[in-house]
Amino acid sequence: MIIKILGSGCMNCKKLYENAKAAVEETGVEAEIVKVEDFKEIMKYGVMRTPAIVINEKVKAFGKVSTVSEIKTFIEDAR
Repeated sequence: MIIKILGSGCMNCKKLYENAKAAVEETGVEAEIVKVEDFKEIMKYGVMRTPAIVINEKVKAFGKVSTVSEIKTFIEDAR
């Protein structure tokens, strides 16, 4: 599973990254978490507001910091 955190590297982006990391640890799923800070790459996902989380190339949420609980749900749905 590949989880991408889209954003400029701002505080909210870092928090979303940390939440994703915690969710992966809690679910025990094998996943690679990648930061995407290039706005041309971010635009390819149609995301206009960051931070955003993408799991297996599907945008799950954008414009907010998803909670660990929300991300765990996204992970379960993507399995």
